Amino acid sequence: MAAHARAWSELAETRLAQAGFRRGGARAAVIELLDDQSCALSAYEIEAKLRESGRGAARASVYRVLDQLESLGLVTKLEVGQGIARYEPNRPGAEHHHHMVCARCGEVIPFADAELEATIDRVAERVTFDVAEHEIVLHGACADCQR
Repeated sequence: MAAHARAWSELAETRLAQAGFRRGGARAAVIELLDDQSCALSAYEIEAKLRESGRGAARASVYRVLDQLESLGLVTKLEVGQGIARYEPNRPGAEHHHHMVCARCGEVIPFADAELEATIDRVAERVTFDVAEHEIVLHGACADCQR
């Protein structure tokens, strides 16, 4: 994952610069943090992790950077319900995955399923629809919250 992360980080910095967005400490910190994540984080979680690491950034700056990254297709914004969005890098060549969200504790669990992908392809073919992208979010209770 480290090679994918470095490639994404470099891509993000390059694309933001080409689009005319100014460099800044918050931008670098958010990109570096997202680089190290295996799945999606909310803006609040990003802000808290940056603060814990001593690289604090204002919430408005975090949202601004996330909006810039999203506008360039560098992150995926995942709506998990209850007005909460999470963000994760769009890594070139990375395996596509979906998410399960625990309604009780908020844990987000990524999953990949070849059969689900094949079903989406079959449905798209049956209705003659070109699926450009898709995201599946399953809501329920994680194993810990079921106990």
